[in-house]
Amino acid sequence: MRGVLPVGLTLACLGWMAAPGAAPGAARGGEPAPNVLLVTVDTLRADRLSSYGYPRATSPAIDRLLAAGARFTEARTVEPLTAPALASMLTSLPPHEHASTRNGLPVRPDLASLPRILRRHGYRAAAFVGNWTLKQELWGLGSHFEDYRELLNRRRWFGLVKGEATAEDLNAEALAWLEAHRREHGERPFLLWVHYVEPHAPYRLQREFTDQIGAAPDGDRYSSSNRYDSEIAYVDHHISRLLEAVAAQPAERTLVAFASDHGESLGEHGYWGHGRHVYDVTLRIPLGFTLPGRIVPQVIDAPALIVDLAPTVLGLLGHPVPSFFQGRDWSAVLRGEARPTPGRVTYYQAHRGVTTPKEDATRARQRGLLEVARIEGTSKEILRVTNNRRRLFDLATDAYETTTLTPTSPPNGDLLAWLDQVRAGLALADHLPPPSLTEEDVEALRALGYVD
Repeated sequence: MRGVLPVGLTLACLGWMAAPGAAPGAARGGEPAPNVLLVTVDTLRADRLSSYGYPRATSPAIDRLLAAGARFTEARTVEPLTAPALASMLTSLPPHEHASTRNGLPVRPDLASLPRILRRHGYRAAAFVGNWTLKQELWGLGSHFEDYRELLNRRRWFGLVKGEATAEDLNAEALAWLEAHRREHGERPFLLWVHYVEPHAPYRLQREFTDQIGAAPDGDRYSSSNRYDSEIAYVDHHISRLLEAVAAQPAERTLVAFASDHGESLGEHGYWGHGRHVYDVTLRIPLGFTLPGRIVPQVIDAPALIVDLAPTVLGLLGHPVPSFFQGRDWSAVLRGEARPTPGRVTYYQAHRGVTTPKEDATRARQRGLLEVARIEGTSKEILRVTNNRRRLFDLATDAYETTTLTPTSPPNGDLLAWLDQVRAGLALADHLPPPSLTEEDVEALRALGYVD
């Protein structure tokens, strides 16, 4: 656990960002620096991918990608909401420290991040996102990229506002950028991030992929579960096209990192969606890294977090990892030079989905906190902060957390101490300028299910 030092953290970030950058294309040993392709999929459960044991053929392209590198079986997000989780992925900080704890609340200004650091090392950084919650004015991390494209040209079912893009839309823009980059910048390395929206609710039935995934397990072609699986197959197909285009570069020159922001509850615990609870169906995510010749193909069963992605990418590229990054650098393990360090204890938080114009914006972060959790080994403890309800689970025998164990001791002291740190961070972050959501913002977020 770490103390909440936002002022010192910001000063450290500013000092890091002010350091001189490397020349474009520089790398160790004089070789061209590897490109970085970051592929993330919204609302993707790990246990719905074939490579994680799912019997339906939902993800052949993703499975091939993960088999070619290192795949984590015990990876989790730190918060099951899109903007907070992806901010943690890029900054390697928990939500109460980067401040984007709810959709619609931006990160602290002047944070260091993976794109900012790589730009210092001569990379061009571009992002293509198709989710309204990632708009620059709502999130704040778009400015960390040289080129940040918000594709919001589609309505979500009967929504009034165009607030998303399909995988096909995102690929068209990303591949055009990639072609222009190659033409104009040659071997200069790039960071390219594509965040796909599917299979976010409300799930559409992608009819052209129903034969691929086979008959619906529940016998209902139009069930939510069947539609969800068909959306995974759809986005998997378009990920394969993106990977093929990037592979036109020498394979050994592209580091591919794959993840989702969070999972999804498909009726478990009487709940549909994500964000308000820290059950594993919404915390568990797929996570993998591929770089031929540098990453040893392997399956890693040790606990990993979404905050590990940025330090691991930097470690694999041979760049120093900022001391204030809170994720773990797995690069030595991925190269086969070390074994996972045992005994990692991990912490999680859940917040209300989005602020609204009626809410007191000066306490939006503090009022939004709902749950915290701690996992040590196979033991998981959840504390509902709104009513102090505790739930204990043994994940080894109860992976889907169906049976709450009877507490035989007080709440874990480390969890309570961490809760105090979270609350302190939220109180400090609420001194930031309050968010200002337009009616269009609220309507788009309502269509995504984040406004009650």
